[in-house]
Amino acid sequence: MSTARILVVEDNPKNMKLVRDVLEFSGYEVIEATSGEDGVRLAESERPHLILMDLQLPGIDGAEALRRIRGGPEGQDVRVVAVTAFAMDEDRSRAFASGFDGYLEKPITVSRFPQQVREFLDRDGPA
Repeated sequence: MSTARILVVEDNPKNMKLVRDVLEFSGYEVIEATSGEDGVRLAESERPHLILMDLQLPGIDGAEALRRIRGGPEGQDVRVVAVTAFAMDEDRSRAFASGFDGYLEKPITVSRFPQQVREFLDRDGPA
């Protein structure tokens, strides 16, 4: 099996470094975007196996970026997971209502994060 390619859309450099380091250590290929617009562009050009998307981003937010990705030619075939510091039940509900396939809270738990990512990758197609 080839290495899974994961697009991480995160504007905070410290959060990006942590996520990138944990994923690369776990054997994943990581593509980085720091804005919603870059995330949409890279989702189309790089065709990742999974997208981890912050909800609050400069420019368009995560929900709008997801809407644009889903509207693209390959957008229905990729899982997109919201990764956010918002941890209220209504935030989780809003993410799922926006079309995200999953939800992870920040800060990530380094020991659990690779397994959580693997579980999203192992699911059959978008939810």
